[in-house]
Amino acid sequence: MFSPGWPEMIIFGLIALLLFGKRLPEVARSLGQGFVEFKRGMTNIETDMRTAVHSDPVPPQEPENSKRIEEDLKPSSEKFEADAEAEDENDSDA
Repeated sequence: MFSPGWPEMIIFGLIALLLFGKRLPEVARSLGQGFVEFKRGMTNIETDMRTAVHSDPVPPQEPENSKRIEEDLKPSSEKFEADAEAEDENDSDA
């Protein structure tokens, strides 16, 4: 795998100096702040995950409107059953 040595680092520094010039300290500062913010965010996520894993599970709660849902699921009419006579007529036609 590629690992930059001292000559590559010097060339990289010269290119950065040519590209950014006097703004190089500002660019480095903003990159450093971005890295710190990223690291802080990752630490917060890691902490949240650990507390979620090691905390007691929340017991399931019954919904408040479950009675209404049960009423809505009840059939509104009687079950349809075909007449036995009609089935006999259909069978005799065939």
